[in-house]
Amino acid sequence: MKTTRTSRLNVKIDKLTRSIELRISGERFDTIIEQIYPSDSKLLDDGAWQFDWTFELRQQQREVYKLTTRENPTIIQGLISIEDLGDHVFVHLIESSEFNKGQQKLFVGVPGNLFAFASKLAFENGYGGTVAFESKTALIPHYQETIGAQLLWGIRMLINTPEALILTRQYFNDFDSENFDGTQKNT
Repeated sequence: MKTTRTSRLNVKIDKLTRSIELRISGERFDTIIEQIYPSDSKLLDDGAWQFDWTFELRQQQREVYKLTTRENPTIIQGLISIEDLGDHVFVHLIESSEFNKGQQKLFVGVPGNLFAFASKLAFENGYGGTVAFESKTALIPHYQETIGAQLLWGIRMLINTPEALILTRQYFNDFDSENFDGTQKNT
């Protein structure tokens, strides 16, 4: 059964990589992250996703991005739904494609790549890389350990500037943090 409302994040960061890696060989694949729109909903095979991404696409205040490899840009490796809240980026939802879940997943590094992208956008928008999200209670220690997220209150978590910088540089080698000091929104 698909979830139609966004909820607490329930995705594990399997590995922080430099891109995404083929699980069985460790071979790295360069990635592309592009925004998708409601008119792109045909790209989202209904059976391949746990969450209702067409719902996310219809939310005007949110942006949905797909992660693909340069070698095969037609196959979606993962999705992220974010919202610019004026002083930080809020992650509503992250999901790896069905074939990137579980013990036999094809690629590792997909969730980390998507979190790094959210941090990069937060730098580019002048928020010092600050990203917030709500976590499943059981995953709070996981996010603290893997991406350095801090617990704000309840289930709300925050990736602050130092951790966002590490995460962004991990996945985006050409990222120049000198241009994004977090004091003003870039236009």
